[in-house]
Amino acid sequence: MKRIFGIAILATLMACNPAKNKSSETANSTGKDSSVVEQTVSLKNKTASAIFTQYIDLKNALVQSDSIEVQKAASSLQTSLADYKGCELTAGVAKKIATVSDLKSQRKDFTVLSADLIGLFKSTDVTAGTIYIHHCPMANNGDGGDWLSANKEIKNPYYGKDMLECGRVVEEIKAK
Repeated sequence: MKRIFGIAILATLMACNPAKNKSSETANSTGKDSSVVEQTVSLKNKTASAIFTQYIDLKNALVQSDSIEVQKAASSLQTSLADYKGCELTAGVAKKIATVSDLKSQRKDFTVLSADLIGLFKSTDVTAGTIYIHHCPMANNGDGGDWLSANKEIKNPYYGKDMLECGRVVEEIKAK
C-alpha cells in the first residue's frame, strides 16, 4: 500500500512540473494562516502567487473542517491550476476536492494536491518570506501527509481541531 501511495505521489510531482516562466513580475501573496502573526510570502510569478494564496485558503478551510469552504477554495484553485502550464492534471485533483462534500475524501485528495504543489513551489522563485513544508506522520492511516504553509506554526489540515498541532516542519522554501 505504501509503495502504491509513493508511486502516486511521484506521478503527481511530475504532473505539475511547470515550464520555467520567465516573468519579471513581482507579486505579493499573503498566506492567510489562522495564526496570530500573519506572514507574507512574495513570489516572482504572479500566477504562482495566486495559486499559493488559493492553496492556503483551501488548507485553512480544512483546518476549520468546513467542507463547504473547502469546496469553494478548491474550485478557485482548480481554475488557476488549469490556466498554469504544466499543472493541468493537478487542476483535476483540485476539481475532485471541489466536487465532494465529505471531509475525509477531501483530506485524502489534499495529500496528492499538496505533494504536487510542493514540487511546484520548490521550483518557483520566492522573493520574500518563507514557505514551510509541514508533515503529519499520522495522516492517511499512518502513511503521513505533507502540506504548505506561510507560517512555521502547525495548523494540521488532516485532523483540524482534533489534532490541530500534530506535525512538524520538514523543509523551508526561502527567498534566494
